[in-house]
Amino acid sequence: MDIEEDIRSLQLDSAEDNNGVVIPDDVKPEEVDKSEKIEEIEKSNEMDEDPKQEVQAQPNQAEPTVRNREIHPVQDQEDELDNRKRHLNVVFIGHVDAGKSTTGGQILFLSGQVDERTIQKYEKEAKDKSRESWYMAYIMDTNEEERVKGKTVEVGRAHFETESTRFTILDAPGHKSYVPNMISGASQADVGVLVISARKGEFETGYERGGQTREHVQLAKTLGVTKLLVVVNKMDDPTVNWAKERYDEIESKMIPFLRQSGYNVKKDVMFLPISGLIGTNLQTRVDKSICSWWDGPCLFEALDAVEVPLRDPNGPFRMPILDKFKDMGTVVMGKVEFGSVREGDSLLVMPNKDQVKVVAVFIDENRVRRAGPGENLRIRLSGVEEEDILSGFVLSSVANPVPTVTEFVAQLQILELLDNAIFTAGYKAVLHIHSVVEECEIVELLQQIDPKTKKPMKKKVLFVKNGAVVVCRVQVSNTICVEKFSDFPQLGRFTLRSEGKTVAVGKVTGV
Repeated sequence: MDIEEDIRSLQLDSAEDNNGVVIPDDVKPEEVDKSEKIEEIEKSNEMDEDPKQEVQAQPNQAEPTVRNREIHPVQDQEDELDNRKRHLNVVFIGHVDAGKSTTGGQILFLSGQVDERTIQKYEKEAKDKSRESWYMAYIMDTNEEERVKGKTVEVGRAHFETESTRFTILDAPGHKSYVPNMISGASQADVGVLVISARKGEFETGYERGGQTREHVQLAKTLGVTKLLVVVNKMDDPTVNWAKERYDEIESKMIPFLRQSGYNVKKDVMFLPISGLIGTNLQTRVDKSICSWWDGPCLFEALDAVEVPLRDPNGPFRMPILDKFKDMGTVVMGKVEFGSVREGDSLLVMPNKDQVKVVAVFIDENRVRRAGPGENLRIRLSGVEEEDILSGFVLSSVANPVPTVTEFVAQLQILELLDNAIFTAGYKAVLHIHSVVEECEIVELLQQIDPKTKKPMKKKVLFVKNGAVVVCRVQVSNTICVEKFSDFPQLGRFTLRSEGKTVAVGKVTGV
C-alpha cells in the first residue's frame, strides 16, 4: 500500500509537466494528448466564468501550454486570408466639433459594425440630453464624460473592413486640452483623415491661430502620417447646402498651409465633401441631385485607394508599448513598427532588458500565429511582471535591440515659442516620441541649418528664434528608447511641447 502511495505522489509531482493531468498507466499516449487538450479547454472555460481562477492559473503560464502550441488548421487559413487584406490605421483629426466622432460612428454603422437597435438606443439617449445630433458620435465616444460634454477625451478605437483593406479607426480628441492624447493616436496612424467643418464660422475658428486644425496638421506630419484625406464635413448644413463656392474657399485656404506643413498636395493629399451625420458620400458616391458638381470618389473608395509604403517584415522587431494589463499573464498592447512576431519568440523589453517569451499574439480579438508590421497587437508575455512595464517601453528583438539613451542629437524645426521666448541651452519642454512622454532639456545648440541651402551655417549659435532649424543635444530625465530617424523613422521623430503648445518638431540624428 505504501509503495502505491509513493507512486501516486510521484505521479502528482510529474503532473506539473503534463499541465496538471495525472497519467494512469493503462492510457495510451494519444489519449493523453486528447485529455490534455480537454483539460486545457475546460480550464479556459472556467477562467472565463470565474476571475478568481486567474490567480491560480498564472504559475503555469511560465511555459506555453498545449493550447498555445497547437492551433487548429482553420485558424491558419483565416490567418492567410487576413494576410491578404492589408491593414491600415486611420486617425481622425481636426478642430473640436468638426464632426470626427460622428463621421467615425457613421462609418461603423454603414460598414455593419453597429446594429439598428444600438443606434436607436443612442438616439434616445442623445435626445434625453437635448443633443439630438450627437447620437452617431456615441458609437465612438463611449464614456459618460465624453457624452455629456460632447467632447472626445481619449483616443477611441474601432475596426471596419472594405473589400481590400482592414481598417482601425483612431478617433483623436480635437480639444486643445487633450492634444497629448491626440499625439498618441496619431503616432500609431498610417493615414490621416482631417475633418473640417464647412459650417459658416466653424471652419474659420478651427483654421485661425489657436485653432486645432493647424496644430493637428503639423503634428500629423511630424508623427509620420504621410497621407492625408481632407474631408469637408457638414456640407448638408443650411448655411452651406452643398455649395461649391464654400468647398472651393476651404480648399484654397488649406492648400498653402498643407504645403507649408510639408505635405505634397498633389501626391499625398485629397479633398472630398461629405456629411458625417447623414452619411452622404461616405460608403457610396453622393447623388447628383444633392451635389451636382462632385465627380470624385466617396470616402471608402478614397481610403481603399491610399498607397502606403511597405515595411520590411523581416527587419529587427520593434513594437512601442502603449498599454499593459494582466490577463492570465502580462499582456502588452501596441503597433508593430518593424519586423514580425511569432508565438514562442524570445524578445527583450527595453530599456530594462527584461528577456520575455511570446505566449500568444492577438489581432483585435483573433488569435494568430504571427503578425507583421503595421498591425495593432495584444501580446501575452511570460517572464515579466505587469508592474515592470511602462508605456513607452519597446518590445524589441534580442539580436538587434533598440538603443537606450538619456541624451541624443536631434535636428529641430522651431514652430512657435511662447511669448517670443528664445530657444537656447537650458530650454525645458515635454518630449513626445512614439509612445514616450518625457521631460527634456536642451543641453547644447550645435549648429544652425540654413533653411534655403539645407547646409549648416558657419557661425557659432547661442540661441535661435521662431522658424529656425537647429541641430542640438537633448537630455531626458529617464532612459528612453529611440532610433536614428534614417534607420527607423517611426522611432526617430518627435515633438516638443510646452504649456499646452507644440513648440518644435524634430528628428533624431545621432544616439
